[in-house]
Amino acid sequence: MNGLIGSVIVGVLAGLFANKLMDKKSDGCWWNLLLGIFGGIVGGWVFDLLNISWGGVIGQIGTAIVGAVLILWVAAKLKK
Repeated sequence: MNGLIGSVIVGVLAGLFANKLMDKKSDGCWWNLLLGIFGGIVGGWVFDLLNISWGGVIGQIGTAIVGAVLILWVAAKLKK
């Protein structure tokens, strides 16, 4: 998905799915958007380090979900 609207949709979906996977209550659409965007950055960085590449919309959402789950996991560990 290209463009700003596509990025927003991918970010919101990734943040929502990551919250559900981590059994975390959603903090709203804006939080999901930020989590998904930063998740995409973190996931892209991790996949780049591991030389993993997958394309398309599903790949973008999957990468953002993996990154968002990592962010939530680290945040949970830092809270303890």
